Amino acid sequence: MIISWNTTNACNLYCAHCYRDSGIKAEDELTTEQGKKLIDEIAQAGFKIMIFSGGEPLMRPDIYELVAHAKSRGLRPVFGSNGTLITPEVAQRLKETGVMAIGISLDSVDPDKHNKFRAQEGCWQAAIEGMRNCRQAGLPFQIHTTVMDWNYDEVEGLTDLAIQEGAMAHHVFFLVPTGRAVNIEQESLRAEQYENLLRRIMTKQKQVNIELKPTCAPQFMRIAKQMGVDTRFQRGCLAGTAYCIISPKGDVQPCAYMNIPLGNVKETSFVDIWQNNPVLKELRTLDYKGGCGTCGYKKICGGCRARALYYHGDYMAEEPWCLYHGRKGY
Repeated sequence: MIISWNTTNACNLYCAHCYRDSGIKAEDELTTEQGKKLIDEIAQAGFKIMIFSGGEPLMRPDIYELVAHAKSRGLRPVFGSNGTLITPEVAQRLKETGVMAIGISLDSVDPDKHNKFRAQEGCWQAAIEGMRNCRQAGLPFQIHTTVMDWNYDEVEGLTDLAIQEGAMAHHVFFLVPTGRAVNIEQESLRAEQYENLLRRIMTKQKQVNIELKPTCAPQFMRIAKQMGVDTRFQRGCLAGTAYCIISPKGDVQPCAYMNIPLGNVKETSFVDIWQNNPVLKELRTLDYKGGCGTCGYKKICGGCRARALYYHGDYMAEEPWCLYHGRKGY
């Protein structure tokens, strides 16, 4: 099981698609001691992989202490970062503290496009330097790309760049309109493009040795099976079943893009929220509506629950960006 903690709302960039609307540190963010208590409860609940994200997690002064605590509790600490603050010294310290891998965002092979999307000149080159510093320190890293209409044709090129820089994986994120991303919803892909790009990614996977993983695109599990592509993943959408996220203030949500607070860890044990919340229990039934409910790939795909919530107002509704609705069997 995987959990993500948005450790802070503070960020040195102002990305157009940020689901947290990050920038300035939020009031009432979890303290160091509250963070350690949360980590203890996450381990108790049976999670194995803990993602430290943000905002930008390296903006949090106690981040190394929190990582070390997670490591001591048997968790596998990993990072989601924009990469711009990873100096050689930071990379080495992350490695020594116990970080197992780091995901670094890169959205274009064109520096100007990436810089514009993330609202800071020079951040493309800074991210590349962050990758190289990780590589020098022996800290495994992967590239994270949010795909939009303007970089739709660049995905394979970004995979090639990932290989060139020594990344272990390239994860491609499909936009879900939440946070600041509602302002650029018109730039996101639709069903036919979505399907075509997933097939392109699976074709590329046959050609390269690093892992390619579409994220918030659970249909990739169906497409991988149809195309005979082996994958270590067992299910597409994990929201509420084997994944959840915690905000800087301690609010628990089924995933980053489902703005449904399930409880706050300052008031209720995370273990209690994870095991007993009725929204999570409903998500675990897999009793979806519409095409997702009758689809033969329901158990390995699940459809994007966040996208169903945004477009239909119901997280159990059918995935709106799927061309396969209602078909049965493999």
